[in-house]
Amino acid sequence: MSIDIEAIERSQLKEDVPTFQPGDTVKVTVEIKEASGTGDKRTMRTRTQAFQGLVIRRQGAGARETFTVRKISFGVGVERTFPVHSPIIKDIAMVQEGDVRRAKLYYIRDKVGKAARVKKKKLTG
Repeated sequence: MSIDIEAIERSQLKEDVPTFQPGDTVKVTVEIKEASGTGDKRTMRTRTQAFQGLVIRRQGAGARETFTVRKISFGVGVERTFPVHSPIIKDIAMVQEGDVRRAKLYYIRDKVGKAARVKKKKLTG
């Protein structure tokens, strides 16, 4: 009896993933589960939280595909890596398309202020 792992992974893929690439600004809505209360009155509470920033990396394929989003929060750079097809991700919304020439934007980590900006993609036509 052989188990087809690829078939199981295909069944877990999301259909509504927008097309985005490094350099784009996205808003990722994530469902967070928190424990509240103490003792016997402890309950699990879920809430949604948005994480908006620049996509600096997209790697992998299929169910294992991930992307990294970077934002500046209170003067500190924060990066978070999300699995594209994870059930905790409720929505990925495109905010702005960026015009970059690289697949991995690690150089943005060393830039500060205006130097850390990415050009907007211009419409051709």
